[in-house]
Amino acid sequence: MYLEDFAIGQEFGSGRLVVSAEQICAFAAQFDPQPFHLSEESARETIFGGLVASGWHTAALSMRLLVEGDLRLSGGIVGAGAEEMRWPTPVRPGDELRVHSEVLDVRVSRSNATRGIVKMRNTTFNQRNEPVQILIANMVVPRRP
Repeated sequence: MYLEDFAIGQEFGSGRLVVSAEQICAFAAQFDPQPFHLSEESARETIFGGLVASGWHTAALSMRLLVEGDLRLSGGIVGAGAEEMRWPTPVRPGDELRVHSEVLDVRVSRSNATRGIVKMRNTTFNQRNEPVQILIANMVVPRRP
């Protein structure tokens, strides 16, 4: 898709993936080694009362779902920054995630007329339709040649 293919209000979806305890612990061991991400046993004594995924793990899983989903940008998904990123509900082992994206704004770049910016709200939901991540991001999208 090129910049000209986008309109405010357009929506896109993704496939689904299930998050395992092993994935949560492996990601945390490498990137976010906190007790509530490392083992069910150590997580029981925290404010979460059980094992939860790192927000950064949730972000990485959401990115994978975006890349493999309905949003097919010419040149790939290239971010120009985020305006908001929240994790309102923790991701737990066994959760099934999906991403819903909505176009909020479309504009031609002020510095380069060959591309533009698409602002999107990307909400990652679990199987109970609870938002686990809300990301408002600006993406660089080429204009049609």
